[in-house]
Amino acid sequence: MADDSDKHDGPAHASPYGLSRLAPAIRLVDVAKEIAEADEMIGTVASSKLETIAKQIRALQEEAKRVLEQTKRDLDLHRAECRFTRRPGHVYHLYRKGDGLSWSMIAPHEWRGRAPHEFLGSYRLEADRSWTPLEQLEERDEVISAEAILGHLLPEG
Repeated sequence: MADDSDKHDGPAHASPYGLSRLAPAIRLVDVAKEIAEADEMIGTVASSKLETIAKQIRALQEEAKRVLEQTKRDLDLHRAECRFTRRPGHVYHLYRKGDGLSWSMIAPHEWRGRAPHEFLGSYRLEADRSWTPLEQLEERDEVISAEAILGHLLPEG
């Protein structure tokens, strides 16, 4: 005769053991194995997600470092001596003049013979008052062009 303490009184779907003779036998070892596999899978998924977040954090740190370096460069360039009005969209040429920096509208190849000061680079002044080195103009213009195209395609909201 069966002991009443082994009897399950709840709904059949919540039974800790099969209620049908056709149901597979549920063994404690099988349940423990399933729990261990679930623990392992959940740990693997969590680890993978955390690794992805760590990579994103590193990428954001690199981007922040790049932004800060560009900001410092732009601030330094704005402090360079300039004896004319700088206008966005124009390319200017930077020279070392004594201990300081100086802007010129004259490119190094335009001086007859040799530039009077050490040439440091050519930059375009952008509308946002940042400076783009001459060698990066094409790349910047492509980005700006792509942003403009996307701006026209995306709905305003």
